[in-house]
Amino acid sequence: MTIDDLEYNTEREHLIIPEYGRHMQKMIQYAKERPTKEERDKVAKAIISVMGNMQPHLRDVPDFQHKLWDQLFIMADFDLDVDSPYPIPSREELYARPERLKYPQNHPKYRFYGNNIKTMIDVANTWEEGELKEALIFTIANHMKKCFLNWNKDTVEDDVIFKHLYELSGGKINLKGADEDLSDATSLMRTKKKYSSNKKSHHKKSNSNNNRQRKRY
Repeated sequence: MTIDDLEYNTEREHLIIPEYGRHMQKMIQYAKERPTKEERDKVAKAIISVMGNMQPHLRDVPDFQHKLWDQLFIMADFDLDVDSPYPIPSREELYARPERLKYPQNHPKYRFYGNNIKTMIDVANTWEEGELKEALIFTIANHMKKCFLNWNKDTVEDDVIFKHLYELSGGKINLKGADEDLSDATSLMRTKKKYSSNKKSHHKKSNSNNNRQRKRY
């Protein structure tokens, strides 16, 4: 082979699905060039068989053969006249833009509370009046206060949390005239600080053990 016969990647045909390699792409091109449909069908089935052997981990995937045939037409740039046992995909289907997903946050004004808070409030609204519902409501309010403090390190008045809870519940939960106060900021944040301290001490202890086991010369 002379230098003139060498192939450079920049001069080669673009690989549509690189995982199958360049030889597979050449086999598909060979199938496209067969003069009769009978020959093209025969070569296409042989290509599908080779593709299946190259992807053994997908054999348990539902519609495995369907996926292989779809990939065959994609690598053929949708220009392969053969009989397929499955509906032939189109270029428009492949490159169609997906529908825009709706943002799950119903109350972006109070994102710092998280999406689960609204779900908890909706559940609380379905409960019958009583001590259990009252306990759940104050648990939700305390969690909202903790979320608020995580977002804003300054202190927050209970009236602010009560106002937000009233708004998020659609006016069904009103704690503005409640006799009971929410937990103070120090106790709400104590758990987080305690966890951080334990994590740091564990890290220091691990480093100390590693240093102790290391040989000194």
